[in-house]
Amino acid sequence: MMMRYVAVTLTALALLGGCQKKEDPSEAGPAERAGRKIDQATEQAGQKLDQAGHKLDNAAQQASQQLSDAAKETSQQLDKAADKAGETLNSATKEAGRKLERAGEKMQSAADEREAKK
Repeated sequence: MMMRYVAVTLTALALLGGCQKKEDPSEAGPAERAGRKIDQATEQAGQKLDQAGHKLDNAAQQASQQLSDAAKETSQQLDKAADKAGETLNSATKEAGRKLERAGEKMQSAADEREAKK
């Protein structure tokens, strides 16, 4: 019976000895090589994602600056248009005031003439 335990122990040690991690990459098994390739691919994908993220950040900053510039220009144009509209409105108001004043003067003259005829 003791012999059986010795045989089982030696077999287990032999199997465990075969499972030791080998430091030499040329001795790596297929699963280890596949794992290393997956690690490399993952690292490359991460680097590409980082680069793409930086490009997106730059593009977003440029778009934001262009939008800001366009808004500033539009605001300036609107200010100019509002100033011009205000000037036009002032001129029209002054002209309307003059015409009303003349009409009032004519009405006053007509009223004065009627009074004089009485």
